[in-house]
Amino acid sequence: MAIKAYNPTTPARRGMTSQDLSDITTRKPLKSLIKSKKQNAGRNNTGRITVRHRGGGVRRHYRLLNHRMAADMTLTVEEIEYDPNRSARIARVKDQHGLYHYILADTQMTKGKKIQTGADAPVEASNRMPLANIPVGSQIYAIEINPGKGAQMVRSAGTKAQLMAKEGDYAMVKMPSGEVRKFRLECEATLGVVGNVQHQNIKIGSAGRNRRKGIRPGVRGVVMNAADHPHGGGDGGRHGSGKPPRTPWGQLTLGYRTRRRKDTTKMIVKSRHDAKRKR
Repeated sequence: MAIKAYNPTTPARRGMTSQDLSDITTRKPLKSLIKSKKQNAGRNNTGRITVRHRGGGVRRHYRLLNHRMAADMTLTVEEIEYDPNRSARIARVKDQHGLYHYILADTQMTKGKKIQTGADAPVEASNRMPLANIPVGSQIYAIEINPGKGAQMVRSAGTKAQLMAKEGDYAMVKMPSGEVRKFRLECEATLGVVGNVQHQNIKIGSAGRNRRKGIRPGVRGVVMNAADHPHGGGDGGRHGSGKPPRTPWGQLTLGYRTRRRKDTTKMIVKSRHDAKRKR
């Protein structure tokens, strides 16, 4: 997939690029597989803002993806579609019973392709099967953390993981971050690489484009008053030199680790921070 550039008719257009939509085969989603998506402007169920700098943006419908496909299914790719709610493309597939599903589209999916699921599926791109049946060294995506729960990891555009080894009841998988992690061999994954690989190279170019995505402007703490931010105040000189940066509520940030979930730490064989420490 190529990146689409614009003629420099304005300063914003000079550095702006967008994704090429030539791989998309239809612009109309299936009505039975979409639902309305309410804009909550970063607020939770009590009305408090839990995610700052959110609001506005174009209206969109949420696509109902099936991340937990049953075994022994034969799927036919009907369409490749754009999904405004994720970076990856999605594929509209039809199973042997005539039912439609949305799944993540990889780089090898085209209209008319046959996809199989389950332990008996052949080892081919786009097929989904347990990690026990996938050869070591294969590139995979849409990996289950718990068997039967559905794909939770490696779902963004252009991402892929690699099956490194199998030991006992576990498989060692190298994640896109460089972390090596253990998964149960019963967990399922899909062979291949998630599509839309050029997504990370897109340049937004203008502020209005972010506003249409529902992202509102952010304000630096150093230009605020002392009452509004730990970095604020002063007479216009240097701000907070020699002090670690903090959030508006005084917590350490920018390098301060915030991971709280410790129950899955035992599954990490090699941390993604190990390579950074060696540099």
